[in-house]
Amino acid sequence: MNPSHILILALFPCSLQAEKAPQTQIIVIDPRFENLINPSAQIEKLASGFSWAEGPVWDTTNDQLLFSDVPKNTVHSWSEKEGLQVYLKPSGYTGLPKGNREPGSNGLAFDAKGQLITCEHGDRRLSVLTAHGGKRTLTDNFEGKRLNSPNDLVVHSSGAIFFTDPPYGLPQQGEGPERELAANGVYRLDPDGTTTQIISDLIRPNGVTLSPDEKTLYIAQSHKPAAHIISYPLDETLNVGAAIILFDASTLSPELPGLPDGLKVDQEGNIWSTGPGGVFVLSPEGELLGRILTGRKTANLSWGGEGSSTLYFTAHQDLLRMQTKVKSPLKK
Repeated sequence: MNPSHILILALFPCSLQAEKAPQTQIIVIDPRFENLINPSAQIEKLASGFSWAEGPVWDTTNDQLLFSDVPKNTVHSWSEKEGLQVYLKPSGYTGLPKGNREPGSNGLAFDAKGQLITCEHGDRRLSVLTAHGGKRTLTDNFEGKRLNSPNDLVVHSSGAIFFTDPPYGLPQQGEGPERELAANGVYRLDPDGTTTQIISDLIRPNGVTLSPDEKTLYIAQSHKPAAHIISYPLDETLNVGAAIILFDASTLSPELPGLPDGLKVDQEGNIWSTGPGGVFVLSPEGELLGRILTGRKTANLSWGGEGSSTLYFTAHQDLLRMQTKVKSPLKK
C-alpha cells in the first residue's frame, strides 16, 4: 500500500480515553472509506469501569443497548434516558464458583419475537430469555457432548442461528477435563432444535455475521498465527461451501493489542471487524478500506438498530459510540 494513500482524518482528545490511553485515530487507506465515515466524526465514551465488555446488541423495543461484562457475569443496559444499569445477573453462569475467568455471557442477539438470545460461557449453552420470565435452553450439546463455550452468534431471517464455540469460557481455556468436544466448531441451530456442526477446522472461531443478502457467512478467527476474516458461501439449505480467506489481520500493526473478534456488516456489505488497535473495515471483496484506532483492545461492535448510522463499540473497560455515514442493514 502506497503510504501517500493513507490519511489520518481525525485525532480525538485524551479526555475520551481511560487513564492516559493513546489518542484515537481514524485512518483512511482507500478513498471509499470516506463515504462510510465522516472526517469530523468523534468518538464518545458513554460508560466505563468494566472488566471486559463484549457482545453488544441494540434492543429496539426498549431503545437501549445491551452488552456483556464477561468476567462479571453480567449484562448491562445503556440508554440516553436511563444511562447505565444492570440488566441481567447472572448472565452466563449459574453454578458454583470454579475460578473460571470468563464465566458470563458473551454474544447477544434478538430473535424475531424480540426475545434475547445469549451465548453463555459458563453454562455452555445458547439460551433465550422468554417474554414471561426465565430462560430456556436452546442448545447445549452436539451429538450428546457438551458445547465448549458459545461465544458469538447471528440470527438468520429463517430463524436459524449461527454461532461459534471456542474454548475461552472453559477453565484452563479448554485444556482441562471439562472439555468434551475436540473441535472449536461453528454451528447452525435450526428452528426445529437441530444443532449441526457446519465448520470444524478452525482453531479459534470468534465473531460471526451474515452478508446483507444472507448468502455469505463471515467468521473472525482470533488466532494470532492465523488472524483471519473468512467467508463461506451459504447454499439454500444454509450449509457452507469452501472457505475463502478474505483478509489476514496479521498485516495490520502487530504491535497494537487485539485480534479479529466481533463482526458486523453495513447496508453496502462492507465488513466492520474489531482487531489490532480497534476496528478495521473491509469491502465485500476483502479490501482494507480504513481503520478506527481506539487506543485499547476492542472486542465487539453493534449498530444502534436497523437502518442506523450509530455504531457502538465495547472496548475493554469502556463503552464507546460514534456516527457513520453508512447505515446498518435492513432486516430481510
